[in-house]
Amino acid sequence: MRVMSQVAMVMNLDKCIGCHTCSVTCKQAWTNRAGTEYVWFNNVETRPGQGYPRRYEDQDEWKGGWELNKKGKLRLKTGGRMQKLFTIFHSPVQPTLDDYYEPWTYDYETLINAPLGDDFPVARPKSLITGEDTKVTWSANWDDNLGGSMEYGEMDPIVAKLRKESSDRIKFEYEQTFMFYLPRICEHCLNPSCMASCPSGAIYKREEDGIVLVDQDRCRGWRQCITGCPYKKIYFNHRSGKAEKCTFCYPRIEVGQPTVCAETCVGRLRYIGIFLYDADAVTAAAAVPDPQDLYEAQLELMLDPTDPEVIRQAKANGIPDEWLEAARRSPVYALAKKYKVALPLHPEYRTMPMVWYVPPLSPITDLLAEQGHDGEDRDNLFGAIESLRIPIEYLAEMFTAGDTDLVEFVLQKLASMRSYMRDVNLGRETNPKIPESVGMTEEEMYEMYRLLAIAKYDERYVIPTAHHEQAHKLEETACPVDYDDEFSHYGSGAFGEMSGRSVPVSVETFEALKQRQTTDVPAGDSVLRGRTNLLNWDGNGVPDGMFPHDGSAANGTKP
Repeated sequence: MRVMSQVAMVMNLDKCIGCHTCSVTCKQAWTNRAGTEYVWFNNVETRPGQGYPRRYEDQDEWKGGWELNKKGKLRLKTGGRMQKLFTIFHSPVQPTLDDYYEPWTYDYETLINAPLGDDFPVARPKSLITGEDTKVTWSANWDDNLGGSMEYGEMDPIVAKLRKESSDRIKFEYEQTFMFYLPRICEHCLNPSCMASCPSGAIYKREEDGIVLVDQDRCRGWRQCITGCPYKKIYFNHRSGKAEKCTFCYPRIEVGQPTVCAETCVGRLRYIGIFLYDADAVTAAAAVPDPQDLYEAQLELMLDPTDPEVIRQAKANGIPDEWLEAARRSPVYALAKKYKVALPLHPEYRTMPMVWYVPPLSPITDLLAEQGHDGEDRDNLFGAIESLRIPIEYLAEMFTAGDTDLVEFVLQKLASMRSYMRDVNLGRETNPKIPESVGMTEEEMYEMYRLLAIAKYDERYVIPTAHHEQAHKLEETACPVDYDDEFSHYGSGAFGEMSGRSVPVSVETFEALKQRQTTDVPAGDSVLRGRTNLLNWDGNGVPDGMFPHDGSAANGTKP
């Protein structure tokens, strides 16, 4: 048994409101530069929908992920080495720019500076690729909130598959339609097919935390990784000629910060923590014959961080005690392995994804209440799950390779939690039969509720830092940009000498954000006393130093 650690994420889909804040902040942090105009490391999809890029889940067309050969061994869907060699200069199964979208801007110069005339000037859309006039026909979130579902709904690969099996199960009439939001990032898989597809060996999985990265120095732009990734979360930078992907914000992870998308999530639906897993068993787990067994096989890979043998092997493999403690407090381990309410996205791709989802249960309570029923009653909830507006078959195709029983059991756990907690919140005597019906104790159900509903900052993000002697080197820095558009830490700038070394800002910002998220005390009471930092002020209270005391000196102290 070779114990390794993996940083992972769980998202609670019941909390996602589709605001795209995570996408925008990720865009600003990572892909706000030339060559990445169409790139969204994080995107939020409305389901049912085509996704981004369009119909990325149709592996009959795109050939992403793994499959079993006649001998029952794993092979890439795109073929072996010879097939790779024949298609290395041109892959016929790669998404084109039309499958993503052609990014555009508007001719604001004409709009602002047009001479006075009888007609209002128009800002024509201009392609960010060619600079020419273009017609806007598609974008990353073109079918948000079921936009165009009457016309495009059939193009969702899952809908198309279910329609073949049952023509009446999914309909797009207004009174029967359904939707939910699905935020997506790179899955940072245990068995990444993108890494196996790369002819240059540029994609690697970090030993210390399992984050999958692209070595920009080794990347040669073959783009086979794009073909190999079934989630289509690797992109090609047409300016640099390199592949790029989500980095799980590893500079932030290394100093104990959550990812940008998690930090800025309005619904607080993301959880980040550590898994311990047996690296020697990954290939065998990914090669189980029945796709519906892949979920259980992946669960078996996740080791119990309280097991003495696991702890002994982990220490023998160099995993620090701080990481073992983080694994014991990990929210992702609790949701995925302990409570078993989080599910992997498309396990049938056999990549062993490390971003998991709690499937959506709402709006079942409101629907029952509208029909005149008690929306929190356990019997009503259990009965309504089978007739959810969101078909269980649809959720099963996404999260369990079509196993509807498993999805239904997860939804029953979530419904039981709602019913049980109503008695708690109303001060009534609790019913122990409710958690027993889904194989849980009352204590476990309350702990699951606390984690899903009211978890604090340090409960949602349990991220061990790098060694203290390395932490300073890993800090993000306020790095100036010189007049040649190159990063320069020292030397002369366009307007004279620079003022010394760049200033590390990451740890200070992290502490301020953590304080803001975890305290109930107004910011001005003690947190910012002695200094004024409007960037980190949450608007609650008046920071000391914002308004000088009467008779105070320039430094804010009384004479």
